[in-house]
Amino acid sequence: MGKAGIPSAEIRQRVADLRREIEYHNYRYYILDDPEIPDAEWDRLLQELRKLEETYPSLVSADSPTQRVGAAPTDEFAEVRHRIPMLSLDNAFSEDELRHFDRRVRERLGVDSDVEYSAEPKLDGLALSVTYERGVLVQAATRGDGTTGEDVTVNVRTIRSLPLHLRGQAPAVLEARGEVFMPIAGFERLNAEASKKGEKVFANPRNAAAGSLRQLDPRITAQRPLDIFFYSIGAVEGIELPSSHGATLELLRQFGLRVSPEIRKVRGASGCLDYYADIDRRRASLAYQIDGVVYKVDSIAAQRELGFVSRAPRWAIAHKFPAEEALTVVRDVEFQVGRTGAMTPVARLEPVFVGGVTVSNATLHNMDEVARKGVRIGDTVVVRRAGDVIPEVARVMLERRPQDSQDIVMPLWCPVCASPVERDAEAAVARCTGGYRCSAQRKERLRHFASRRALDIEGVGEKLVEQLVEAGLVESPADLYGLTLEALSALERMGPKSAENVLNALERSKSTTLARFLFALGIRDVGEATATALASHFGDIDALMAADIEAAQQVQDVGPVIAAHVVEFFAEEANRRVIERLRQAGVSWPSGKPLESAAQPLSGLTFVLTGSLESMQREEAEDALRALGAKAAGSVSKKTSYVVAGRDAGSKLKKAEELGVPVLDETALKNILSTQRPPSSDGR
Repeated sequence: MGKAGIPSAEIRQRVADLRREIEYHNYRYYILDDPEIPDAEWDRLLQELRKLEETYPSLVSADSPTQRVGAAPTDEFAEVRHRIPMLSLDNAFSEDELRHFDRRVRERLGVDSDVEYSAEPKLDGLALSVTYERGVLVQAATRGDGTTGEDVTVNVRTIRSLPLHLRGQAPAVLEARGEVFMPIAGFERLNAEASKKGEKVFANPRNAAAGSLRQLDPRITAQRPLDIFFYSIGAVEGIELPSSHGATLELLRQFGLRVSPEIRKVRGASGCLDYYADIDRRRASLAYQIDGVVYKVDSIAAQRELGFVSRAPRWAIAHKFPAEEALTVVRDVEFQVGRTGAMTPVARLEPVFVGGVTVSNATLHNMDEVARKGVRIGDTVVVRRAGDVIPEVARVMLERRPQDSQDIVMPLWCPVCASPVERDAEAAVARCTGGYRCSAQRKERLRHFASRRALDIEGVGEKLVEQLVEAGLVESPADLYGLTLEALSALERMGPKSAENVLNALERSKSTTLARFLFALGIRDVGEATATALASHFGDIDALMAADIEAAQQVQDVGPVIAAHVVEFFAEEANRRVIERLRQAGVSWPSGKPLESAAQPLSGLTFVLTGSLESMQREEAEDALRALGAKAAGSVSKKTSYVVAGRDAGSKLKKAEELGVPVLDETALKNILSTQRPPSSDGR
């Protein structure tokens, strides 16, 4: 034995042996499901290691099993940029859609025989990327938007089934991707304990897992029964990956990472459907919540050949379970107010578990829909939910209608700001007339103003807008540019660094285009295309603000209804004041002149862009086409003039070919933009 605080060689060796032994028994317990020792013996080993590390602090290391909970609470999560984007999957909701997917795979691969797939349950959890360097866990990040996630390393380290060291000969870098989830039994225990303490309970295991993983205090995460299954490998260095997906999963198992025990190899669409039916039958008996199954082409070479569309692989698909329905009672109906004042009736329901979540609210869309379905307060109704779709009232059980049921009546006054409610003469929508005076409209308008296709103010999302309005800091978009570091830092979960990022984003957003600015204002029925047309026609905002309905109707595709909305918007003094304040704050755009029809060489042409472009972002190309008078549409129809197909073009290209719409490549597009002329008859 060494002196106090100075470990001998024997002590060092014992610590190393204990760590290896504990990790080995974790592997036996979590990965092989075949423990060799009782839980009490595992506890004894951990306790011995902990005592040695307490006696000799110099032996403590971040990768020790005792340090799964060792970090102090943090103010916020740092951003992590994924080395390889974490893409989402396309969905199939029916047998026909699954067979269509299989047919596309075979056609693209040029084979008639059945394709071999790897099939697994689709866990209803939180996607995670975990990176090991030389076998040691160094980082864990949430999926986020697929490109950038949040660093949750300290929290992920608390998951007992996740090894801190990989087994065997580990590569220089291994990024494993999986799904964090909360087993149903653990979820029920967690809620039972919270209920006893009078604390808030979670609606479902997925929410519990997501909330637990994103705790700012890892000690709280450590108390939550989280688990993880891995399903793929992202970035990797220093190892040759196997030639099949199934072998890749086996490699993950050999490294000590958990994979689903339900993974199977199947052949063709019929094998996929048999697997789907089997999992669906056993769904209720599984220890975790799932919302479908995933099929992946097993051959890695075939995966490479199939490639990707813009956001999803062509070689994989999620086969979702059907929309779930449940019976419940409409206890009340409230009206939510949207960005343009639209009043949406929302049913407040007796809470019911449907589609994997507890549902207590469901949309009724509008009053015409209420009348069509005949919904009354007190009715027993069928609630439907599919995937992430907002729950809706599907139908009324008239035979269960109570005698004291009540009609649903549109209020005469806004429930938020008490302004008069008006119903469009020719539409099903009723609207609050409060405008910026209504806090509900303020919040929605601010979110829209800051959104990506508008002023693109990064960091100004739903939660921050909610806080800004509730704190009385912001009433209109112009107030955003008066925010200070001190005011932002004082908000919940902001901190000086986040506040500084928001201020920098606000500064960047001041330089924009007139089309984006008009779209950001949130004028009723003025989308991106109409905003671009208005900007091109009038050239500057002063001319547009001075326009009457007749002048507005001179703009391409602007009819009397939209023209009236535009003129009404600029006639309102409050809106004009907001615009003036925004200009005074420095929001600006390149000056322009009204474009005559002769100066818009692509006027009357409609382009649809699909796939990835090499030399520019798709949004840049669409803006450039609009500046020349063209429409940039999102879907292909017989009215489409040209489809521009970039790399990994998807279903839009196929639709163009079916309809006989001319298809251009990126070179042809660049030629159009540089010459400012439509393509010739031969596509050049």
